[in-house]
Amino acid sequence: MQSSDLKKLTIAVVGAGYGGAAAAKALSLLGATVTVHEQASRIREVGAGIGLRPSTMDRFRQWGIADAIRKVSSPSDYFEILTATGDPIMKEPWPEIDAFGETTHLIHRGDFIEALLSVLPDGMVRLGHKLERIEDRGDHAVLTCADGTTVEADLVVGADGIKSVVRKRLFSAAEPVFSGEHAYRAVIGIDDAHGMAVDDNLRMYIGRGTKVYLLPLRHRGQVSFDITALCPDATWAPSVTKDDLLRTVEGFDERIVSITRDLDMETVNRRAVYDIDPLGRWHSDSVVLLGDAAHSMLHHQGQGANSAILDAGALADALQEADSIPEALALYQATRKPVTDELQRISRQGWSEDEVDEVFPGQKPASQRPTSQRPAVPAREAEV
Repeated sequence: MQSSDLKKLTIAVVGAGYGGAAAAKALSLLGATVTVHEQASRIREVGAGIGLRPSTMDRFRQWGIADAIRKVSSPSDYFEILTATGDPIMKEPWPEIDAFGETTHLIHRGDFIEALLSVLPDGMVRLGHKLERIEDRGDHAVLTCADGTTVEADLVVGADGIKSVVRKRLFSAAEPVFSGEHAYRAVIGIDDAHGMAVDDNLRMYIGRGTKVYLLPLRHRGQVSFDITALCPDATWAPSVTKDDLLRTVEGFDERIVSITRDLDMETVNRRAVYDIDPLGRWHSDSVVLLGDAAHSMLHHQGQGANSAILDAGALADALQEADSIPEALALYQATRKPVTDELQRISRQGWSEDEVDEVFPGQKPASQRPTSQRPAVPAREAEV
């Protein structure tokens, strides 16, 4: 689209998470008028640490915000996978370093979203706007929020996460899929890591039915500690005790057991792990999905947030390259969907099939089973 046409566009982004904030930045750089509508009354990102891959950092460089990200992150050279007792399985440099001239940066989720939101103009993000209804009128769309606010836009970007209202209303009523795993996450001080965070590199320890991630956040003097364990309970926010956690790390390096024993359970984020099945279509002529709303994936490959950022960049690129919004949305989907379909597939796998069989003998995660064999999602937990 011509620059003059892009400057006339009104774009409404639903959701102010990673994908929504990144889309707002990328699309506003085109000259479009962008507003972000977030249901929460304040932005508070819970959880732990993530790795921002070189391709993601390259997008931030293009948008002029890489320095803001670097200030609150630590560069990392490699990741390592070990057995439960610390024997090495593999040690690899992060992919893409040579292609983009960047390295992976480790960052706390809260710092990441704050950095993204800090580079958006004042007033662009509208808090307390819970989407209640969306009408696709072909050449534009209309949002209605629970507080009565009505928004018309030439383009609506649904970046409202795994429980996306936009996806459910317009593209698919299918519910998120339970993986058969829980994730228990906490951020601890480096001194509480019992000497296991000696540099800025991710280490993952794997044992039967359990994976333990230690992701250093040395720029804040902390470590992100994540236990992912097989569990049949599909409750979105399950109850768990200290004894439950200790049972999941039986047989692991004694330092991991000690970290778990010392956890303050009030600080542990507890979640059943869900994704969604790949969608057939992400867009209409005036509405498009992005990030978890389009392709929520399990965290085994660490690609959820990265995929959302790359979606935002690809959407902005497509609007510049195509002659119209519908053509741009088709180009965006054609560019990104094959990539995210594959990431969803391998994230469900977690490892190669041989590794899954070796680490989880007879315990294939639920997300890898045929749909008919998956555990049912409790009705009240499945509501969007």
